Amino acid sequence: MNTGLNLRITPRTVQQQTIEKLRLAIIAGVFPPGSRLIESQLCAQLGVSRPSLREALRSLQAERLIEIIPNRGPFVPKLSWEEATEIYDVRELLEVVAVGRCAVRITPQQVKELEKALDAFERAQEIGDSLERVTTAADFYAIILANCGNAILEEVHRGLVARISFFRGRSMSLAGRAQDSLNEMRAIYNAIAAGDEEGARKAAKHHLDQAKAAAKRAIEDEA
Repeated sequence: MNTGLNLRITPRTVQQQTIEKLRLAIIAGVFPPGSRLIESQLCAQLGVSRPSLREALRSLQAERLIEIIPNRGPFVPKLSWEEATEIYDVRELLEVVAVGRCAVRITPQQVKELEKALDAFERAQEIGDSLERVTTAADFYAIILANCGNAILEEVHRGLVARISFFRGRSMSLAGRAQDSLNEMRAIYNAIAAGDEEGARKAAKHHLDQAKAAAKRAIEDEA
């Protein structure tokens, strides 16, 4: 697990940077599930005021990446298989359709961008950077969603990205899972590049089935 994330930020766009840094830290496992977030420590690590921190925490609460418990403060929620199941079920509804639509709509230039995103994920896999794996996988899917020709589908999926990344980080922590993910994502890319709508849907469904099974094992291990 990559825990070398530098939490220090500059005064510019303090609010957004605070949200982004904390989101990445949670996804990367710097603050593992079940851990309490101590406001005084976070203010010192981030170099921000307590009001700025609390605004950021409220934003992350809206994304369901943290829980704020009365009289106890903010916590990173423990992983729930029920919630994970719901996320993966919705991912299947959205991503299988999006991948199929993308295969028949994407432009040659965007196919190149998709290949670059896949290459970035492969580099992250080769060096074992857990955070970079999560962010580059999100970039790969963002290109697919942006080229599926359905703005509402893209918008709904974007609202789930933080929680998708949260569970993606857990599933890819298993030995060998990141390499399997790379192979599955390459199959999705190949089908999209070939304009194979049905093949792209099948590859996306297989990828999600494998990711869901890996997430279940990771959650059971952490429990």
